[in-house]
Amino acid sequence: SFMEIREVLALNLRTYRQAQELSQEELAHRAEIDRTYISALERCVYAASIDVVDRLARVLGIEAADLLRLPGASQDAGAPPPA
Repeated sequence: SFMEIREVLALNLRTYRQAQELSQEELAHRAEIDRTYISALERCVYAASIDVVDRLARVLGIEAADLLRLPGASQDAGAPPPA
């Protein structure tokens, strides 16, 4: 089934944040974003601006694109979708 881009961001943001054992508060502090905004992003309440996505990715040490990539999707854009 198709996932909305903000659902993908919410899932990936939570996954990467928890993998690094960062609280929403700590991530928000490092990215200079309000904690309630991080919470809202993880609950699909808001669509993040591209600048916010970039800032979060930098703090998490990943590419901005990683936050927007469907979980399980190949990094090779030319790869056919799984059957």
